[in-house]
Amino acid sequence: MSESTLAPTTGRATLTLLAPVSGVIVPLEDVPDPVFAQRLAGDGLSIDPLGSEVLAPCDAVVRQVHRASHAVTLEASGLEIVIHVGLDTVLLQGAGFHPAVKAGQQVRAGDVLLRFDIDAVARRARSLLTEVVISNMDRVAALRPRSGMVVAGHDVLFEVELKTDPSAPAAPAAADSAISSAPVVVGARTGLHARPAAVVAAAARRFAADLRLHKDGQEANARSVVSIMALEVGGGDTLTVVGRGSDAAEAIQELVALLATDLDAGAAHGKPAHGQPAPARPAPVTLSTTEPVAEGVLRGVAASPGLAIGQVFHLRHDDAVVEQRGADPAQEQRAIESALSAAHVQLEGLRQRLTEEADADHAAIFAAHQELLEDPEVLDRAAAQVRAGDSAAWAWQQAYTSQADRLSALSNAVMRGRATDLRDVGRRVLQLLVGGSAPVDVPADSIVVAEDLTPSDTAALDRTKVRALCTTMGSATSHVAILARGLGLPAVAGVDPRILAVPAGTRVVVDGDRGTVNTTPSADDESRIVARQSLDSERRERDLAAAMEPATTTDGHRVEVVANIGAVSEGARVADVGGEGVGLLRSEFLFMDRRTAPDEDEQAKSYRIVARALGPERILVIRTLDVGGDKPLPYLDVAAELNPFLGERGVRLTLARPELFRTQVRAILRASASGKVAMMFPMIATLAEWRAAKALVEREREALGVAPIPVGIMVEIPAAALIAEQFAREADFFSIGTNDLTQYTMAMDRTNPRLAPQVDALHPSVLRLIERTVAGARAHGRWVGVCGALAGDLHAVPILIGLGVDELSADIPLVPAVKARVRSLSLAECQETARLALEAGDGAEVRAIVTQRHS
Repeated sequence: MSESTLAPTTGRATLTLLAPVSGVIVPLEDVPDPVFAQRLAGDGLSIDPLGSEVLAPCDAVVRQVHRASHAVTLEASGLEIVIHVGLDTVLLQGAGFHPAVKAGQQVRAGDVLLRFDIDAVARRARSLLTEVVISNMDRVAALRPRSGMVVAGHDVLFEVELKTDPSAPAAPAAADSAISSAPVVVGARTGLHARPAAVVAAAARRFAADLRLHKDGQEANARSVVSIMALEVGGGDTLTVVGRGSDAAEAIQELVALLATDLDAGAAHGKPAHGQPAPARPAPVTLSTTEPVAEGVLRGVAASPGLAIGQVFHLRHDDAVVEQRGADPAQEQRAIESALSAAHVQLEGLRQRLTEEADADHAAIFAAHQELLEDPEVLDRAAAQVRAGDSAAWAWQQAYTSQADRLSALSNAVMRGRATDLRDVGRRVLQLLVGGSAPVDVPADSIVVAEDLTPSDTAALDRTKVRALCTTMGSATSHVAILARGLGLPAVAGVDPRILAVPAGTRVVVDGDRGTVNTTPSADDESRIVARQSLDSERRERDLAAAMEPATTTDGHRVEVVANIGAVSEGARVADVGGEGVGLLRSEFLFMDRRTAPDEDEQAKSYRIVARALGPERILVIRTLDVGGDKPLPYLDVAAELNPFLGERGVRLTLARPELFRTQVRAILRASASGKVAMMFPMIATLAEWRAAKALVEREREALGVAPIPVGIMVEIPAAALIAEQFAREADFFSIGTNDLTQYTMAMDRTNPRLAPQVDALHPSVLRLIERTVAGARAHGRWVGVCGALAGDLHAVPILIGLGVDELSADIPLVPAVKARVRSLSLAECQETARLALEAGDGAEVRAIVTQRHS
C-alpha cells in the first residue's frame, strides 16, 4: 500500500503515507498546542480520530515506542515519522494505551502499531487529536497534504517528496548549507542577559532550523538561554546569525529583527516578545480584608495563630548527595520530565501573582527561570547521561551545575549573576527529584522563610530556634499550616513573594492571627508585639492549667474536644493537654517514606500503642489510608492525573486495591481490643463506595472474630454532605474534613498560591454544608465531629457549636485554647451567631460577625 517512486515531473522519490487512524483531517495550525501548531515538532497533519487502532501508514521500521505508549516513531526512506495520539497524553503515563509493536520491528502498511481506549483517553486527555508529522524536514522537498475524511489503512493522508540528495546544500550559494545574516547590533541596552536571552531562545524554538549566534569567533545555540548568556553579549555588541534547515532564511530574518530591538525594556515591563501577541492579563483578584496594609507589611493568609519577632532565615536547599547509577533509563527520564513539569507550575504561580500585583520586574525574573527549565543544552546533557545509565537526580545535577559553572567563570559580573539563577532553578528540580533534605542549621530566633515547606523540611528544623514559619505558597489548610499548628508556631502562608527578597537577618514580625509579615517594624511596633506576646503567654498558661476541665458552655452544653495526630509518639501527648481522645489519626505516616507498604502486624502494633496511650475511656478514630494522585506512594502503581484532586484518591484508591485495604482494616480491627477504637473512610462521595468499604470491614471482622466497632465516614465532598441523611441511616458517625470540603465547594485548589487567600472554610457556602450534615445526622441519632483546620480556628468555634457539631478535633497545641473558648460561650448565643453567619456574604463578613459578638 505504500510506495516510493520517481515523480515524473521532478525526478524525486515520493513516499505515500496512509491515514494511521480513521477520522477527519485537521491542519496542524488548528491544533491547540504550539508545539504542533507552530510545527516545532515537524510538519504534517492531524486527525480527529473515530477509531481506537493506530496502523502503520507505510512500510517502515519502528524506531521508538514512547515510554507513555501514546506515540510511535517510524523510519521509512530516511524520514522520521512521528504518530502522536492526543494532546497532553504523556501525562497519562500509558494508562489506556496498548502498544502492539516494539522498537526495531519491521512493519508493513496497515499493521497495528498500538490500540487505545478511546473513551478513557478522551475523558482524561486535553484532546484526542492525533498528529502525524515528519520530524526531519531537512530531508523533505515538498509535502502534499489531503483533506476531509480518511479511513485508516486505506486513504492517503499526504505524500512526501524527498530531496534527491539529503546531504546537498539547501541553497547553491551556501556550500556548507548554512545561511548567514549581515552583522546586527544588539539593541538590548544591558545585553543578552537572562530575560532578553529567554526571549531570543523562545523565538528560535519556533523554527525547525538549527540556529547559532556568532560573536568574535565563538558561537551559541540560539535555542539555549545558557548558551546565549555564555557569549557575554553586551549592549551595542555585534552578532551574526547562522542557520541551517528548510526554514533557516525565515528564522534568521525573525531573529535579526528581534536582536535589534531593546528586548530588556520590553521584558522588564511585561511587553510581548517580537512577533507575538500580548498574553491576556488575568484579572486582579480582589480579596476581602478588614484592614489596610501598612507600608512594609506583606499580606498573606493566617495559617497558625500567634505573634513572633525574629530574624529572616531563608530555607534553601543545598545540592543533595545522590546516587550516580540509575535503574531503567526510561523511568529515570520520566522522573526528570515530571520534576520539570512540577517546577514549571511552581514558577508560574509566583510569576502570575507578581504580574497581578504590577511588579513586572520580579515577574519577568520568574518567567526567565521558566525558560531556564527548557534550556536544550541542560536537557540534552541530562538526557544523554540518563541514556548512559545515570540516575535522574545525578544526570540533572551534573547538567545544570556544569552550565552554572560555565557562567560563573565569565568576566561579565551580570552574566556571573545568572549562574545563581540557574543554580536556583536547578536545585528546585533536584529537590523535586530526590525529596526530603538534610538537617538545616537554623540560627536562634529565626523566622523561617521559604516558598513552601514539606513535612521533611519541618522535621529537619531545630524547633527550639524557630519562632515562626512564612511561606509564599499554601493556604490556611495547606501542609505548612497543619505543621505549624501542630508545632504551636505562628505561621503565615501564601504571603507576597517579595518576602523572598528580604535579606537574611532582617528583623521582622509575623502575625499569624492577621496573616501579615511586617518587614520594617519600628521600636514602638516591637514593644507592642512584646506586650501582646506576654498576654498571649499568660493566656496559654491559664488555658493549660484548666485543660483537664470539661468543655462545657456557660449554659451547660457539653462539647467534646479531641486531637488530630499523625504519629505514634503524639498519642501520649493528647492527655497532657486535656484532649478527650483522638478525632483523627492520619494513618498515612505508616505508609510514607518507604519502599513497600507496612504489613498487618506493623500497623496493628502502631495502632495498639496509640490506643493504650489514650486509655480505655478516650476514643481513637483511625482514618484509613488517604493518598492518591496528589499524595503518591512510590510503591503504588498510580497513573499521573491531570487533576489529582478529582482523581483516584482516598477510599477510591483503596477499594481498587483490596489487598492493601484489607490489610489495614484487619490491623485496625485487631487493635480495637486495646482501646476505644473507631474507623472512618476518607473521600466518600457515594453510597456505593460506603457500602463496599463497610462490607469489606464486616467480612474481615467476622473472619477475625472481633466485636463490632463504630465505622463512619469523612464528609469532605459536597455530594456526601448533601445526602448526609441517607448516609446517616447506615454510618455510625460523621467527621467533617473542612480542608477538602472547602476546596471542593469553592472549586479552588488550596495549594494554588494565587487562590489560597480565598480558600476560606468560614465561607457561608461551606457552613451551609456543615448545617446540612448535622441535620442529616440528627435525623438518625448520629454524632458529628469536625477534624479539619476549622476545629482549631477560635473564630469558628462559636459557629460550629451553634450549628450543632458534637466534637471538635484540633491539633494538639490548640486543644487547651479550644476548650477554653467553649467554656466562654453560651449555646444560645452560638446558635444566633451561626444563624447570622449563614446569611453572610463571605468568610470575612463571618469573621466580623464573630468578632463583634464574641470578642
